[in-house]
Formats: sequence, C-alpha cells, structure tokens
Amino acid sequence: MPYTPDFARLLTPGARFEDETAVHLIEAHPAGEVVLPTGRLVGCDPLVCPESDPYTVSVAPGRYPARAWVSSVRRDGVETDRRVAALEVVVRDEPVSRWEMAVVDGQDVAELGPDDFFGYGVDAGTGTLADRDALAVVEDWDEDRIEEVFLAEDGHAASGPVPGLVDVVVDEVTGANVLTVWSGWGDGCYGTWVGRGADDRVARFVTDFMVVPAEG
Repeated sequence: MPYTPDFARLLTPGARFEDETAVHLIEAHPAGEVVLPTGRLVGCDPLVCPESDPYTVSVAPGRYPARAWVSSVRRDGVETDRRVAALEVVVRDEPVSRWEMAVVDGQDVAELGPDDFFGYGVDAGTGTLADRDALAVVEDWDEDRIEEVFLAEDGHAASGPVPGLVDVVVDEVTGANVLTVWSGWGDGCYGTWVGRGADDRVARFVTDFMVVPAEG
C-alpha cells in the first residue's frame, strides 16, 4: 500500500506521541484564509517552484479557511521546539469518510510501491497550498522580490504559534494570496491528501510535513 499519514493523530488537537528524543503534542491553529480565484489548488515550495502544476482535484472558486497543525516538541516537560506537522485547507467543515492522495496530471497512484507517495520538493523550508493563478504572479517575481515579500517577516513568523506563517496577497483584484508555513523539519518531499465527506464531495486538502510518523 502507498504511504498514508496517521490522520487520527496528525489532525487531532491534543494528540500525543513520543519519538527517540522528545514528546510531541499536536495543536490546531487558524492560519487565515486561502483565496482561490480558479479553485485549482497547488502544493509547492513557492520560493523555489511557483510554476508547479495544480492537483487534478479542484474546488469551486472562493475563500477557504486554512489551519496549521503544529507539533509542540517537549523535552523534560518543557517546550524546546515547534514544527508545522500539516497544512490544511478546509473546503467543507465536516468529517472525512475517506482520504485519497492528491496528484497532478501524469501521476498514477497505482504505480506506487509500498510506502511510496507523490509529493512536492521543498528546497527553501517553506510550503503552501495556493491557487494556480496566485502562483503564476509569483513566477514573474525575481529572487530579490521573493525574499523581500516572503522572508522579510521571518523573525516575526518564527515567534508566532505557527512557525513561518506568512500571508501575502499577490493579486489585489481577485484577492488571491500565497500563505506559507515552514515545512516540518525543513527541506524534503511532502505529499498532499484529499479528504472526502460521506457524500464523496471534497472536504479538505492536507499536506503532511512528515513530523508525525504514520505508525506508533
């Protein structure tokens, strides 16, 4: 079976688990809204690959709440670190009946081996779920502007409850924005999953930043 996150722990406030060095306590934090003028959602590192393709599953254009699932890393009962375990876009605030891997054109889940998954590469320690049109704006920015817009708030973003949270409106006409968080432990490859409700309609998108292990 391809890799599937442990959603019961990843998306449960107060969930607790231990690894070799620390205890992790999962927190849920509002992270603003994601504005989707087209409903074509993209998961990517926008500082490096804003040209990434959208997922094949789209939603109605609109404004959708974002939620960050944060691991409070504790040693000897004291918080020593905070890491974003997942970034979620809530399309419909209802229970999820089943999860499916989000893919882009040309990806076939049936071709994956055991514990494999499709994901996007991160080289700047940052991840987003944003509209294809919003990222098309960022594609035209040079490196200096990207750093000025997304990295200028690094100090403030590091001190908040959601590590690296930056929300930038890139199109004043549509309100399209690019909302970023720090990606788990940093650079890597991270997959996104689509949660569907009992009626099989899309309820949410969740990017797993590989902080919470799939098995206890």
